[in-house]
Amino acid sequence: MTAELLLLPLGVAAGAVTQRVTGIGFALVSAPLLVLVAGPFDGIILSNILGLVVSLVVFATTWRDVEWRRGLMLAVPALLAIPVGAFVARTVPGPLLLLLIGSLVLVALALVQLSPRARVLRGRRGAATAGAASGFMNVTAGVGGPAMVLYAVSTAWEHRRFVATFQFYSVIVNLASLVSKGAPDLPGRSLAVSLAALALGLAGGELLSRRIPAERASRAVMVLALGGAAATVVKGLLTL
Repeated sequence: MTAELLLLPLGVAAGAVTQRVTGIGFALVSAPLLVLVAGPFDGIILSNILGLVVSLVVFATTWRDVEWRRGLMLAVPALLAIPVGAFVARTVPGPLLLLLIGSLVLVALALVQLSPRARVLRGRRGAATAGAASGFMNVTAGVGGPAMVLYAVSTAWEHRRFVATFQFYSVIVNLASLVSKGAPDLPGRSLAVSLAALALGLAGGELLSRRIPAERASRAVMVLALGGAAATVVKGLLTL
C-alpha cells in the first residue's frame, strides 16, 4: 500500500513532466517504478497505457510537424518485433523478467547519455534496426524511446520534427504492445491514481517548461530513472 501510494504517482508524474519538458522520456522514467509497484508484466502494460495517453496529448499539439512517411518507416519494423517481445514477456519467469527490464533500462540510460557521440543508425538499415529494437524494448521493458533518440542523433533529425513524429510513432507502438499483451490485472484504484498523477505531471511540466531548461529537468529525472532501474535489478536478484 505504501509503495503504491508513493512510487506509483511519483513515477507517473515524473515521467509526464519529462515528456512535456523534453518531448520524450515518459516510459524511461516511469517504467522502473511502475514495475516495482505492479510487477514486471502488469507494470509494463500500465506503462504502455499511460505512454499511449501521453503521446496522444502531445500529438494533439504537434501533429502539424509530423514526418508521416518517416514515422511509418520506423513503425513497421517495430510492429514486426513486438510479437517476439510479447512472447518473451509472457514466458520469462518474474524474477528474470525483472532483471531483464532493469538491465534494459540501465543500458537505455547509458545509450541516451552517449547519444551525442553516437552516429551508428543511418539509412534504411539504421531505421529498421532502431524500429525493431524500440518495438522489442517497448513491449518487454516499456522503454522504446532510447533507440529512437539514437536514430535521431545519427541522422541529425531536427528536434521539433523528431518530437512530433515520435508521438505518432509511440501511439502506434503502444497500441500494438497493448494488443499483444492484453489488459493488466490491476485494481481500479491503481489506474485512477496513475491517471491523476499523469494529469498533474503534464500540468506541472507545462509550467516547468517555461522556467527550467529542458536539459536541467531531463538530468534530474534521469537520476530518478537510474534509481528505479537499479532497484528493479536488485528486486529481481533477491527474488531469484
